[in-house]
Amino acid sequence: MTQETLYNGITLPQTWPPHSVAESSREPIPVPYLDNPPQVIPIDLGRQLFVDDFLIDETTLTRVFGKPEIHPQSPVLKPETEEELDDGFCPMAAPFNDGAWYDPQDKLFKLWYMPGWFHSTALATSADGIHWERPQLDVTPGTNLVWPNRGGSDRDGCLVWLDSDTPDPAQRFKMFQFYRHYKPTPGQPPLPPNTRQGQAGAEEIASEGWAQVSPDGIHWSDPVTTTQLGDNSSFFYNPFRRKWCMSIRRAARIDAKLRLRARFYSEADDFLRGAQWDRERDEVFWQRVDRDDLPDPARPAHKVALYDVNVTPYESLMLGMFAIFRGPENDICAADGVPKTIDLGLAYSRDGFHFSRPDRSPFLASSRRVGDWNRAYLHACGGLCLVVHDRIFFYFAGFSGLSPRLGPNDTGPTGLSRRVMYAGASTGLATLRRDGFAHMEAGAAGGMLTTRPVRFNGDRLFVNVNAAQAELRVSVLDTDGNEIEGLSAAECAAVSADSTRAEVTWSSGANLSAAEGRPCRLRFHLQSGQLFSFWVTDDPGGASYGYMAAGGPGATAGRDLPQS
Repeated sequence: MTQETLYNGITLPQTWPPHSVAESSREPIPVPYLDNPPQVIPIDLGRQLFVDDFLIDETTLTRVFGKPEIHPQSPVLKPETEEELDDGFCPMAAPFNDGAWYDPQDKLFKLWYMPGWFHSTALATSADGIHWERPQLDVTPGTNLVWPNRGGSDRDGCLVWLDSDTPDPAQRFKMFQFYRHYKPTPGQPPLPPNTRQGQAGAEEIASEGWAQVSPDGIHWSDPVTTTQLGDNSSFFYNPFRRKWCMSIRRAARIDAKLRLRARFYSEADDFLRGAQWDRERDEVFWQRVDRDDLPDPARPAHKVALYDVNVTPYESLMLGMFAIFRGPENDICAADGVPKTIDLGLAYSRDGFHFSRPDRSPFLASSRRVGDWNRAYLHACGGLCLVVHDRIFFYFAGFSGLSPRLGPNDTGPTGLSRRVMYAGASTGLATLRRDGFAHMEAGAAGGMLTTRPVRFNGDRLFVNVNAAQAELRVSVLDTDGNEIEGLSAAECAAVSADSTRAEVTWSSGANLSAAEGRPCRLRFHLQSGQLFSFWVTDDPGGASYGYMAAGGPGATAGRDLPQS
């Protein structure tokens, strides 16, 4: 079997996906390409980020991880409609994964979300990503529902994906849903539509995953039942390898006595066919927590677990958001009248399977404050983030644990799922500088960063840099470490700006065509500034050709392509 070599020079092993991840371990999962990077790294695709040491040979700069800002108008969507208010028991207008995307056909931001706990699936739209409207749709006239509940069934987790690569317009949108099915106890009447989980007189008899497709994100095909899997499972698309990947929730055996929530993985070329995989042949253990994932100080005895994994393509890598469950378990939440505490952390992959998690502090944290809309139980959104000009938008769910009709220890008329632990969910928005996941920083004394050997075909170098108070210069070195004529640091025009897209030029008039197509190194000389990313392109406007997660204004088919 021929081994697959990726766009960045990483060669995958013949057995793929790998079966080498240890399930019963507390050690961090190894990331092979960081221990053994390619001898020469192609950098033609996307902005090159400093989230790890993959690109770095040596440096005196300091890596700093970025944190987003909660938008002052958060929550940007909160329960208002009849469905969302849930008869006052567990109001919710937020993604439970679901999805947030920019649709270039309609030039609208679109948010799929759960209206009312375990209710159904609805769609909101926005012109700016901040102010949202609920369109009146024909699926359930008079509402914005795109998939109403069926009698005797409840919707649990869901994920929606806008597929820019499909040649079939009928499959432009993909969706996975997890459904729970119930039956009435003997002598009880048939279950009405929108039956809630655990309704008095109802018994859960089955659960299943559904895969569906749609031309418009509103009208969906009949479900294809997936291979058996757990709730809060999801999927993502890896455009670098053109694979549909399942993020499968199952329990992992940590040791002889303990099983914890974890993630398993399968991949396929086709979304619907890949929804039915062979567990023995196609599925492998994938992700778990390790010794660096710590419990909440308020719950030191809680066994930390991996609640969810969402993934999206961002520029030249796959960006992951790991939901870390810090407690308490469901029975304690129900007894204490509190929601589960989940923080969201970032992870990064350059092969689509192995993820490094260099910063274990939360990227988005539960506030843990009584009364806050984002007190706990945070959930990421399908597509993960959008690129909106110079900012990245992250939509996420936060639960307040407040119910208009339920006290801390009350049980609603529809069973255990109607507790305050699942009440008061709204949609928040957090924003980050473009490429701001990590940057390399220098003080007044200055510093230097030299890349590993790289290869490119463009002739222009761009950077995302904050050097408004000082400067950045770049030199290009040959394989012997000598500056290439015309591309020295002394000849580089200093970049003294705060810009997410600044071109680097040389007074000699030379450009990167002098090093095009052959191994070289880039050396960045930075003083009193922050370097977020760099990239090589042939586009005068600085298009990176990389992926833009869930899209955004100006993206073409979800990518940063030259503007016409």
